[in-house]
Amino acid sequence: MSTRGGSGALEHNRTLEVLVTGVATELMGVDSATVREAYDSVLRQLVDYLGIDFSFLRHNDFEARATRLSAEWPPRLSVPDPDPLAVVYFDDADSVFRLAETLTEPAVFRPDPEQEDYRRRVEEGSGFSATSMAVVPLLHSGRTTGILGFIKIGDRSWSEAELNALKAIAALLSQLQARVIAEERLRFAALHDQLTKLPNRTALAQHLRERLDPSMPGPVAVMHIDLDRLKALNDFLGHLAGDHYLETIADRLQSFVGKSVGLAARLGGDEFLVVLAGPCSARVATHHAELIADAMNAPVTLGVERISRSASIGIAFGQPGKHTAESLLRQADQAALVAKRAGGHNIALFTEEMHAEAELRNDVEIHLRDAIAGDSLTLHFQPEVDLVTGRITAVEALVRWQHPTRGLLPPSAFIPVAEETNLAGELGRWVLDRACRTLADWQRQIPHLDIAMRVNISPVQLVTNGFVGAVARALAEFSIAGPDLCLEITEVAVVQDLSRTRVTLRELRELGVQVAIDDFGTGYSSLSHLKELPVDALKIDRAFVTDLGARDTGDVAIVQSIIGLADAFGLNIIAEGVETQSARNTLIELGCTRAQGYLFSKPVAAPDALTLLHGVRIDI
Repeated sequence: MSTRGGSGALEHNRTLEVLVTGVATELMGVDSATVREAYDSVLRQLVDYLGIDFSFLRHNDFEARATRLSAEWPPRLSVPDPDPLAVVYFDDADSVFRLAETLTEPAVFRPDPEQEDYRRRVEEGSGFSATSMAVVPLLHSGRTTGILGFIKIGDRSWSEAELNALKAIAALLSQLQARVIAEERLRFAALHDQLTKLPNRTALAQHLRERLDPSMPGPVAVMHIDLDRLKALNDFLGHLAGDHYLETIADRLQSFVGKSVGLAARLGGDEFLVVLAGPCSARVATHHAELIADAMNAPVTLGVERISRSASIGIAFGQPGKHTAESLLRQADQAALVAKRAGGHNIALFTEEMHAEAELRNDVEIHLRDAIAGDSLTLHFQPEVDLVTGRITAVEALVRWQHPTRGLLPPSAFIPVAEETNLAGELGRWVLDRACRTLADWQRQIPHLDIAMRVNISPVQLVTNGFVGAVARALAEFSIAGPDLCLEITEVAVVQDLSRTRVTLRELRELGVQVAIDDFGTGYSSLSHLKELPVDALKIDRAFVTDLGARDTGDVAIVQSIIGLADAFGLNIIAEGVETQSARNTLIELGCTRAQGYLFSKPVAAPDALTLLHGVRIDI
C-alpha cells in the first residue's frame, strides 16, 4: 500500500476527490463523436497525477468473447502489425487478460514469474518488460464491460484511496460507454433498415449527396433492384419466410459490395439499391448488374422449399454538380419500372425517352381527376361498316384528352395511369354517360338510326359492385334501348375474375346490352370461356388484320380460325385495323363482313361522325 501518511495522505485523498470530480465534469458532454478524445484526455490526466508510465482502457466484445483496446496513454511510438494488444480473445488469453471478462473488484499485479505469458505479450506490444499494474473493472448492469488499467515500470504500491478513486472513474467511464452504445444504436437504427441491417433511404441519400458533390469524380452509377413476384412468395409461404428471403438477398448484396464495389441499401419492401464505387461506364455498370441479377436469381432455401426470384434492374448515371441524389434515384426507379414492364428479369439503362414518358405519366396522374371533373375530355367516334354494302353498323366511342399544354392525348397516354391510380372507374363512367348522351342526340336528329354505340370497359369496371346499375341508369336517363349499347371487354378482363365476370355479363344480358370481346386472339381466352360467358361478338385484333392480303404472314390462318370459332358459338365477328382494300377483300373471302379501320374512317369528333351517319353508308 502507499506509504503516504498524516496530512500528506489527507491532502492526497482531497486531490483524488478533485480528480474524480474533474473527470465527471469532463465526461458530462461527451458523445460518440468525441468519446475517443475524452478517453485520451482522462488517461493522460491519470498518468500525470498517479506518476505512472502507461494507462489503458479496454472494452469487452461479448459476441466475439474478446477484450479490445479502446484507448491508451501515452500513444505507443511503434505499434506492431498485427498488434498483440489490440484484440485478445479470452479463449487464448493468459491468466491476467482472462480476468478482463469477469473481474468485479480492482486487482493489483506485481512482477511475478507465474505471469510470464502476460509479461511477454505486453513486452511484444509495448516494449515494457518488468511492470506492476493495477486494473479496475468497468461494470454495468452486473456485467463486466471492460477494464481500466495502469502500468508502472518496476514496482508500485496502490493505496485504498487511489483504488476507490479509480473505481469511481471506472464507473463514470462505464456510464459513458453505455450512453455511447445507446447513442450508436439509435444512430444505427436511424440510418439502417431494421430487417436487413443494410443502409436505409436516409443513409443512401447522404452517401449520394457526398458522391454527387462537384468536387467528386463522375459519372456515378446507381442501380435500382426490384425483386419480381415477391408477393406470391409471401402469399404461399408466409411473411416470415418472405423476411428470411429478403435477409438472404441483403446478405448477397452486402457481400457483393463488400468487395469495394460500392454501397448497398434497402429502400423498403422488395426494392434495393446499389451505388457503384468510383466513376463508372455503362459497360461496367451493366456487367455488375448482370452479376447481381445472377446472385438474386440463385435459389434460397426456406424450410423444405428452394425458392428463386428474378430481379428487374434499372441503371442511371449522375454527374457530380449536375444531378441531385433525388433526381438520380428517380431515374434509376424509372429505368427499373421499364425493366419490370418488359416482363421482369431485365436490365434497363435510363434514357431521355424514359424521362419524357415519366414526366407525361406524372402530369397525367396529377391532372387526370380534374380533367374528368372538368370539360377537357372529349369523345371521338370510329365507324364500323358492312364490308359488302358500306353501311355503318356501329360506332366505337374513344376517349381523348385535350391537355392544356400537351395537346390532344390518345387513350394510350392516360388510360393505363387511370387504371393504376384507381381512376378507371370514374373515367369509365364519364365515357359511358357521354357516349349514351351522344347516341341519344343522334337518334333524335336521325329518325330510325340503326347503329350500336360501342364503349370500352376496363377490367376494374367490369368487377366493380354497382357497375350494372350504372349501365341501367345511363340507359334509362338517355332513353336508349339495351341492344343499342355494346360494351367491349378485353380477354384479360375475362380471366381476372371469371366468376364475377360471368355474373356481370348475365345481368347485362338481362338489360339487353350487347357484349363483345375486344382484341381477340392476343389474350388468354379459351373455348371454355366462350362457352360459359354470354357474349355477342368477337373483335379480331388489328395485329392479325393489317397485313392481310399483302404478304403471306400466317395471319390468314389465324383469322380463319377465329371466324370459324365465332361461327361455332353463334357470335358476330368484327375485324379491327382494316387499312387496305386487299385486307378488306381477304376478310370478305374468309367470311367476315364487318370491320373498322382507317380504310373507312379514322376516329372523328362527334359533329363529323354525325355527318357520316347522315350519309348512312361509307363509299368503299
